[in-house]
This record gives sequence, structure tokens and C-alpha cells, in this order.
Amino acid sequence: MQGGHKKQSDYNKFQLSAIDAFATAQNKCSNDLYIWCAMQTIINIKKKTVSDYQLLPEGGAYQLLNGEIIMAPAPGRTHQKLAGRIHYLVMAYCDKTSKGEVYMAPFDVYLDDENVVQPDICFISQKNIGILTEEGAIGSPDIVIELLSPSNAYYDLLAKYQLYEKYGVKEYFIVNPEDNLVIAYILTNGKYIEKYREHNRITSAILETDIIW
Repeated sequence: MQGGHKKQSDYNKFQLSAIDAFATAQNKCSNDLYIWCAMQTIINIKKKTVSDYQLLPEGGAYQLLNGEIIMAPAPGRTHQKLAGRIHYLVMAYCDKTSKGEVYMAPFDVYLDDENVVQPDICFISQKNIGILTEEGAIGSPDIVIELLSPSNAYYDLLAKYQLYEKYGVKEYFIVNPEDNLVIAYILTNGKYIEKYREHNRITSAILETDIIW
């Protein structure tokens, strides 16, 4: 399918440069978001809020981004296998150190009345534990880890990047499951600075450890 090959090519470009990927995403989506995000279903372009989001059926892969309710197909096997492994490694470390709690999608993070995200993996430190409720997290986690897939690359590289920066997620790690490349962003004076790019390793100053797989 021609559209699928084009989308996969755009997705792979992020390895060259995060800035280039942002520009590519903006260019592809400037005229027609639906074409570039062919695997996404955007439900109703009218602005939605948390109240609308909470009426959706439980268990769906929904997110509320800038007032749009978005549903994505299930991630692929490689994505899920790696997400599970990283989550397990962080959870095992947290169990030993009591530094905080880690959650894996589906897990709602409420940022404001028009933004509810479901990070692949998020960490909440003990100092920040008060944001946790039975519904999820009301406020920003300390760390977010997102694994790219063809259906979410635009959101992780651009839309959610901007939200995480705006709402103060201190460390943001983007992982490509195809080659295990990690791009690390550290919040510095309210802006993300790319800290490093490595394969098979997340180095976190907040966790004070390396997560290696």
C-alpha cells in the first residue's frame, strides 16, 4: 500500500535528527493531518474536554490532545515486547529503591481540561506521588518514555513533546523499537535540551541509574 510505505519512511526519518523529524511532521500535517496520520482515527474535530473523554468506553487506546479525541490501533508486537521489558526493568529498580512508582499504558495522565495522554511508560517520584489518583495521574510525571510506532510518531515527536515540555515533564525519552535508539530530552529552564542518543540504554538523573536492555 503506497500510503503505508510513505508513512513508514517518514517514521524512520526521526533517527537522523529530532529537529528534522519535527519539521517533517509539521510539513506533512500542515495541509492534511489525516493523510499523514493514516492509521489514526480522529473522532470529531470539535474541541473536546475531560468530561467528553471520561464518557468513552474503558480500555480503549484513546487520548485527548489539544481538544481532539484520538484513537490509535494497537501497537505492534515489537513495540509491546520492548515496552514491557523497559517497564519491568524500571519497576524492578523502583521496588528495590522505593524511589517512586512506574506505570505502563493504558494509564491516564491528566494535564489540563483538553489534554489527557497515555504514555507508554511514566514514572512518578515519591516527592510527586500526590498526583496519583484511582483514575491515573492529575499532573505531570517526572519521567515519560514513549516508544515510536508508525501510528504515533507525529504525536510523540511533536504534539506530545510540546505538551510534556509545557507541563514540566523533567525527562522525556523517545525510543525506536526497530533499532533501540534512545533520544533523551532533559527539561532545562522550561525547554527541552537533547542530552544524548544511545542504543539500548536510558540514563536517568532522576532515577540515578541506567536502564539497559
